[in-house]
Amino acid sequence: MTTIHDQAMNYVYQQVLQRLLSFFSRAERTALQLMIQRLVVAAGGMERIGDFKVMSIQSGTLDSCYTLALLRAAQLSIASRAPATFQLRVATLRLNGTGSTALDNIHRSNAALFLYDDPRVELLMVDNREVLPFDHLAPISEAGRESNRLNQLMVGHCRTCDGPLDLWDDGYLTTGEFYGQIARWDSGVDALISSETPRQQRQFLEGLKRAAQKAGLGTLNCTSAGFEVLFAMLDELGSDYYREFYFGHGYATWRPAGRFEACRRTTSLDIHDMVVGKLEERWPLLTEFLGVRPDEMAAHLSDNDYVSPGIAAHLRGLQACFVSGRSYETGVAEYLQRALVMMRRKQVPERICELALEAFGNPATEAEQRLLAAAEAQKNLGLTEAQLICLLFSPFIDSGAGLERFLRSCHPGMLVAMPDLHKAMQGYQVPEQVVQWMVDVSGLPVSLIGTLYRMKPVVVEADNGVEEPRNDDAAVVGELSAGH
Repeated sequence: MTTIHDQAMNYVYQQVLQRLLSFFSRAERTALQLMIQRLVVAAGGMERIGDFKVMSIQSGTLDSCYTLALLRAAQLSIASRAPATFQLRVATLRLNGTGSTALDNIHRSNAALFLYDDPRVELLMVDNREVLPFDHLAPISEAGRESNRLNQLMVGHCRTCDGPLDLWDDGYLTTGEFYGQIARWDSGVDALISSETPRQQRQFLEGLKRAAQKAGLGTLNCTSAGFEVLFAMLDELGSDYYREFYFGHGYATWRPAGRFEACRRTTSLDIHDMVVGKLEERWPLLTEFLGVRPDEMAAHLSDNDYVSPGIAAHLRGLQACFVSGRSYETGVAEYLQRALVMMRRKQVPERICELALEAFGNPATEAEQRLLAAAEAQKNLGLTEAQLICLLFSPFIDSGAGLERFLRSCHPGMLVAMPDLHKAMQGYQVPEQVVQWMVDVSGLPVSLIGTLYRMKPVVVEADNGVEEPRNDDAAVVGELSAGH
């Protein structure tokens, strides 16, 4: 770059910083200075800040966009008063549930913060274990879509029919593997910036431990609920978290090959205490400056980054209808009640609660909502309603222990074919129509159904040997029982 070009770009970056800071409250400006101090200390002093590389995970959520804005403000603030500033890697994991809205939010945030073409910033995405430059217009690859779909089904089926509805635990496993690999890619990074709350960190680590057990990776040794142990846990899992499912099957390796550091140096740098104020107070920064177009209700309602509220409610309805022998509407109503308790506990504005009531509690639109949720699951996750129902029953795990119950409840006409179904799962030849039925109803090839057949369901227990509730279910049930 020429000196004139450098001067021009520095002027642009100064303008970006000034405009960004104009959206910060006094408390946010104070938090920013404290965060700068924390970054400088982690780097080993201001004289080493230019060699310090941090990583931010960008998923297009309001929290991740806000965290990126804070980091950019810190990066540009240091650059304005020091010879060098830290380097920034922004990484996005492409999952089937990541829609165009999230990708557009990431792109607009990147553009507003002038991250494109800044040599101090890397913008990356991972699709089917391949590290690529970020491109919000690129659809997820067909191989990536199929891989994500199979992962969801394989991990989701490793439960008992009556077990907790943790059907999206593959998200924790895939994200954990992504953290571990993208931190080692191309000379690696020094720190992963974590702005998750202690509750969110605990939920992620619990989900990762649960998913690792389902994937046959054993019980992780973890004595902490915070991200300070994240990379030690990831290292314990090895380099391929799905090896037990796909051993002997073709599965993509991490690539470009040879671009990953053998030894990871990354630590987790926690800044959740620097995130001040309420979400509503950040609305001008998020919408006016970053150009984020949020779904207000989903932002407050979702308690799981890996499935939308519409699909989550749909699953509760299907579970009530097909597994518990109640009505679909009852399951959705229970989902709504639980969600409202959680939202009010978080002091979400009442108008957002009213939006949730309108979306999920209006009898006049329930049939339409069910159709929309089924269409969303088909489009985004590649799963039909029949395959979701099959997933709820987990009929193949543990030598097909739940198969008869599944058939009696949902496919009584196939009871006569039970011997052939067991033979197929054991690897024997059976009539083609039986094989085709298994593939259609499950969404899985028979070879992978056979893998499930040989596995045992996972009953996840706490360290004290007592199964513990997740996602605050016990507290929610208590509040509902008390009539809150």
